[in-house]
Amino acid sequence: MTAAASAAVTPALAPWLTRYPQHVDWNETFTPTTVPTLLDNTVAKYPTKTATSFLGATLTYGEIGRMTDKAAKGLQGLGVTKGTKVGLFLPNCPTFIVYYFAILKAGGTVVNFNPLYTVDELAHQIADSDTEMMITLDLKVLFDKVEALLANGALKKAVVGSFPALLPATKSVLFKLFKGRELARVQASAHASKVVAESALMDNDGKFTPTAIDPLTDVAVLQYTGGTTGVPKGAMLTHANLTVNVQQSVAWTRNLTRTGSEKILGILPFFHVFAMSGIMNFGVAEAYEIIIMPRFVLDDTMKLIDKSKPTIMPGVPTIFSAIMNHKDAKKLDLRSLKICLSGGAPLPAEVKKGFEALTGAQVVEAYGLSETSPGATVNPLDGSARAGSIGQPLPGTQISIREVGRPEQEVPLGQPGEICIKGPQVMKGYYKKPAETAETFVGDYFRTGDVGYMDPEGFIYIVDRIKDMIICSGFKVYPRHLEEKIYEHPAVEEVTVIGIKDKYRGEAPKAFIKLKAGQTASVEDIRKHLETRLSKIEMPSEIEFRTELPKTMIGKLSKKELKAEAASQPSQP
Repeated sequence: MTAAASAAVTPALAPWLTRYPQHVDWNETFTPTTVPTLLDNTVAKYPTKTATSFLGATLTYGEIGRMTDKAAKGLQGLGVTKGTKVGLFLPNCPTFIVYYFAILKAGGTVVNFNPLYTVDELAHQIADSDTEMMITLDLKVLFDKVEALLANGALKKAVVGSFPALLPATKSVLFKLFKGRELARVQASAHASKVVAESALMDNDGKFTPTAIDPLTDVAVLQYTGGTTGVPKGAMLTHANLTVNVQQSVAWTRNLTRTGSEKILGILPFFHVFAMSGIMNFGVAEAYEIIIMPRFVLDDTMKLIDKSKPTIMPGVPTIFSAIMNHKDAKKLDLRSLKICLSGGAPLPAEVKKGFEALTGAQVVEAYGLSETSPGATVNPLDGSARAGSIGQPLPGTQISIREVGRPEQEVPLGQPGEICIKGPQVMKGYYKKPAETAETFVGDYFRTGDVGYMDPEGFIYIVDRIKDMIICSGFKVYPRHLEEKIYEHPAVEEVTVIGIKDKYRGEAPKAFIKLKAGQTASVEDIRKHLETRLSKIEMPSEIEFRTELPKTMIGKLSKKELKAEAASQPSQP
């Protein structure tokens, strides 16, 4: 399994080869390996290099390596063996990194869980994934849910680490003193017999038993996603999927970043595939200092950039927009940033332009999904990035645009269709769901559910999600296009467009807008702004201003809540 597997591909079949970044070889050969090898190689070469910086506490790669080995042996002592599913129910913190690699070293499979999930949502994913054990912290917000899962029998066992132990000594004492109510009394739990303290688990010599792993077939991570149908499914990501995707990213940034010398800011949640691969795995493989935030808080993020001087920051458009519009944006030093990778949602051209002017960093849009580990396309870092494009295929990755509803039929360049992906980073399939797996593939190509087109030089442009498309009087209206035009209004900070019921047209667009602080605009102002930018059929039938718009855990704007709200309303006359 290498990126050179499709050496017969020609520019006629792969337009991106006519204008590919000079420092990147699309035919480069990659060697699949196990995910823990990423850490082991860095520990061997950079044992004294700072690996993590977390709320003032730092750990070197040597220390992370030793902790991981101890955790791996402790997990094996609890029965973790090849294929055992172990959940991570954690905020961003060094514990996540240690146990992610420890589970894999023990032979197990990582299952990522969203800390904001309800007990019922967690129980469903535990059952679907066959998770046997959960790793968490002694924060009440986490342990209370884990305790409920132990109580109702959904979960067999939990390993609980100490949050105060992750902090510098003084901060740890102060946290216990002033925020002790935020800590769970784990040992007093009625289900303490099913709980293992991390301190006891790691009380060993770290000499775990290596497990034979086939990178091409053995699953490293079950990454849950709504996919193209909205039904949560576990994407089976093999060791090869994940390690090759890291190598593809390294190839793309070669000559522009320095192994062992960069600082990457971890503000996206590690349980999400974007941060898991694009921050954690990539950062570890390249021996970067990973500056970890437990969660994104705007004011804290601004101060952290000013103080810690990160050079790389993966993010979502709403984060770049929030930083750009912060009241202290021009007072703080944000110019340490060199490369900002934007993913998870469309990057408005106005946000890209404004953030680059503020920081001097390159903001390039990338694209991927849980099912592709996640990276599939990215804009060049040689200055030729194209606004509005999700870039070109990563090395060894093929993109085919297929007719919507007829995925076996490829469409001509420039014509919209469903984006389909083939490459070494594409998942093995959905866990225990062969029918859904078969449905989402056409031959070797993964069907993304996104509509887009490719230009003559292989740059790809997303039009919209198939499921978000609005059929208005028989015409296809794409919310993303409307959102781009609304973003061009100087008072708009965020916008989401959905389809609402309309008695005359069937569906009609509705725009939800959040204005920038201190800015004003009326419905009439927005309509006047759009008059020369949109056709009459595209013009929103309703425009509603809100102080906040719903977002997902990763921080991207979410249409789900607004659609549910609209669905409960009567049709518009």
